[in-house]
Amino acid sequence: MHVRCPDRIREDVYRQVLELLADLSPVVQALPPTAALVELKGALRYHGPQVQRMGEVLRVRTLTRLGVDVRVGIGPTVTVAATASARVDPPGGVLSVTSGQAADWLASLPVEALHGIGPKQSAALHDYGIHTVGLLAAVSPQTVQRLLGGKAGRLAADRARGIDPRPVVPRTLPAAATVRLRFDRHVLDGADVRAGLLDLVVQLARLLRRRGQAARALSLTLQFAGGTSWEKTRRLSEPSAHDEDLRTMAYRLIDAAGLQRGRLTGLVLKGDDLVDADQVAQQISLDHSREARLVAEAAVDRIREKFGDRAIGPAAVARRAS
Repeated sequence: MHVRCPDRIREDVYRQVLELLADLSPVVQALPPTAALVELKGALRYHGPQVQRMGEVLRVRTLTRLGVDVRVGIGPTVTVAATASARVDPPGGVLSVTSGQAADWLASLPVEALHGIGPKQSAALHDYGIHTVGLLAAVSPQTVQRLLGGKAGRLAADRARGIDPRPVVPRTLPAAATVRLRFDRHVLDGADVRAGLLDLVVQLARLLRRRGQAARALSLTLQFAGGTSWEKTRRLSEPSAHDEDLRTMAYRLIDAAGLQRGRLTGLVLKGDDLVDADQVAQQISLDHSREARLVAEAAVDRIREKFGDRAIGPAAVARRAS
């Protein structure tokens, strides 16, 4: 099964789609930023042989639970499944191609529809009168290799004939944690932007500590009026989930943006390349001020756990940490 999510899907929603796929089969290969592969053979014993129904069940779950429609292609090989999902019209649907149908179904398609054939390759094939996958399959592999190059030509010739031994290799997305802020109006004031960023830093740091994780890198995305965005990532000197470390890096990121009169509509702060907190080395520190701030941070966490997230706001935390 090859699954295509909508373009520009949020990463956290994409991760939830992957979780729904894992409910169907334990063998899921993430193809970020918007696609995934699922091996269905082992799942048929549990879900039954109706693979079309499995695709429809997935669509119902993504729509009802996430509000996201997906395009699903099912076939005997990765190429057939991925080609099928691309033939489904947006916003969603399911196209299943059986082993017995695959050769005839592929033969009727335009050559550029075959998964893995790019614009330059399809243009080169058109120049030699090869306009359909069936014609590509009829040409000798040696000729296709001369037209497209050694490896690319060999792969194209094989896949046009339905030959694709690639397995689905289980792969998840690297661990990440994301927090977002959407302004209720266009923001020009740098102080307002930094206040919003500080709020996100506190949210992200607390989320990481609650999950027992630390971030090796931090990413900041600025969303502007008109739909444009700016994004930058920097690595921390060592993994951390502390407000102070994340705040320092977040301010470096926003300084790098060089904001002047840009009209901001939102901020996205993401902790990347996460590790378990118990894997982070605890170094002896002679900075008594920092140690006091970390003690205060732990106390603030306990207060929020007992009285709620807004019991102590980020401004108060910043004053206490300064």
